[in-house]
Amino acid sequence: MRAIDIRNKYLKFFESHGHKVIPSAPLIPENDPSVLFTTAGMQPLVPYLLGEKHPEGKRLTDFQKCVRTVDIDEVGDNRHLTYFEMLGNWSLGDYFKEESIRMSFEFLTKELGIPIEKLSVTVFAGDEDAPRDEESASIWKEVGMPEDHIYYFGKDDNWWIAGEEGPCGPDTEMFYDTGKEPCSKDCNPSCSCGKYVEIWNNVFMEYYKSKDGTYSKLKQQNVDTGLGLERMNMLLQGKETPYDTEIFAPIMEKLSKLAKKDDITSRRIVAEHLRSSMMIISDGGRPSNVDRGYVLRRLIRRMTRHLNKLEIDLNELFGLIDLNIDNLKEMYPDLAKNREIIKQVLIEEKDKFMKTLAHGEKEFEKAMARIKSQNSQKIDGQTVFRLYDTYGFPPEVTSDLAKEQGFEIDMEEFQKLYKEHQEKSRMGSEQKFKGGLADQSPETICYHTATHLLNAALKIVVNKDVHQKGSNITQERMRFDFSCDHKLTDEEKQKTEDLVNEWIREALPVTVEEMKKEDAIQSGAECMFIEKYPDIVTVYSIGNVSKELCGGPHVKNTSELGTFKIKKEEASSAGVRRIKAILEK
Repeated sequence: MRAIDIRNKYLKFFESHGHKVIPSAPLIPENDPSVLFTTAGMQPLVPYLLGEKHPEGKRLTDFQKCVRTVDIDEVGDNRHLTYFEMLGNWSLGDYFKEESIRMSFEFLTKELGIPIEKLSVTVFAGDEDAPRDEESASIWKEVGMPEDHIYYFGKDDNWWIAGEEGPCGPDTEMFYDTGKEPCSKDCNPSCSCGKYVEIWNNVFMEYYKSKDGTYSKLKQQNVDTGLGLERMNMLLQGKETPYDTEIFAPIMEKLSKLAKKDDITSRRIVAEHLRSSMMIISDGGRPSNVDRGYVLRRLIRRMTRHLNKLEIDLNELFGLIDLNIDNLKEMYPDLAKNREIIKQVLIEEKDKFMKTLAHGEKEFEKAMARIKSQNSQKIDGQTVFRLYDTYGFPPEVTSDLAKEQGFEIDMEEFQKLYKEHQEKSRMGSEQKFKGGLADQSPETICYHTATHLLNAALKIVVNKDVHQKGSNITQERMRFDFSCDHKLTDEEKQKTEDLVNEWIREALPVTVEEMKKEDAIQSGAECMFIEKYPDIVTVYSIGNVSKELCGGPHVKNTSELGTFKIKKEEASSAGVRRIKAILEK
């Protein structure tokens, strides 16, 4: 059974049990500054888990594209993935433990044909915050699960929450017995020896954890489940790793043929990071030095380094991208639709990194000369981090080059510096707000509204097919990227500026309404990458001149903006121009 067959079976099964199939949310969350990527199926559904009404009802199911970045350095072993797909079903105040467990058992044993003896389950053992989950254990026994296949564990194993606060609750987890010999007489599903592999997690969300660590009951009882597609696919096919399945096999085989110096770890890294990068780019991600753009850059650079390590001609990347897209397009049609931009971004970033690599190697040699003069056999962590942070030189490259000369690196000090760097980046990310704003001060809100007027003006002055490609706003200025194939003439810039100021003088009202995504499209609201938006969207209108999907915030009337002035117009990237402008009051 292929991965796409498992996905289709899952969605069809839950649809037959009254669930509405909803689309996957994008990898890049809309208006959620707390995370870089969508990491779980429940993430876009938090408002509905807290009591808001979902337009599709109380029973939902979907497949969710996910990226988790904590294990990037572990990719290359036999199990870690950066990008993965999660199958999920939800009850928003409808059914609870009994129906959830019965449906899960039926799907595993009837639809997927897994023998009962291959399954084990765990339930919450209870503590001062919530009682022992005897109810779930009893239901498992009723459906036919042998009592000696039911285990009780504490919060570390059987309690789920996304982050430090939010909706949460005890869960019941399902495990597949691989048939491996137990590591000891006490071997059980909490063991990491590989005998038991977790395949599904049903969270019974009835609590809310506050920042102060206290728990309270939610307004409604919810069920949130997650089944890892790649892992299930691997187990049902009797494969040792996800890389042995049809998802990765073609690219792994091609890499083996191309490699002049084969290495299974490097091939896995290239295969995984290529797929992850393609998925992020297809959902609108672009490499940069901050936040999710930095993660994408890191993935591409790590992939490129391991192509080098395999001694594969980097010009082969074109063919590898095509091979991967053709292999995955049945599961992810958008990859084929975005083929050219995926190629452009990956090739450009690869070329940049090759220059970085050459520059970094020179800096490495300078550092080595200094360290040798000090009669040291270890490269200090500060040097390793400087090479990494300033020159984009990955620490594993530094380590490899050091080993070749009989040196080692102070990885402990590097990790300390790197963690400090991560914490600063995380805090910076959490300070970001909707719409590219640096904060939500009156000044930035004015600039945010002005970007909508500028977008509308450019459509009239330059071309109706102009679309926003990004923005960055502070209290002092706005930066607006837009699709355009030429440098704006002085006349175009002046006309654009005049039109924006004319609308400001007209004191146009700014109105907001929520509606279904499909209704927003039909109403003519401006939106790019519509698949990125949730089912219910917020639409802001400025008089009759602008109507856009946006998370806000905005002023109430354009008269609040002042005088709009374009300070600079320049190239941003291929086919994208950038305007820098200010508002004078």
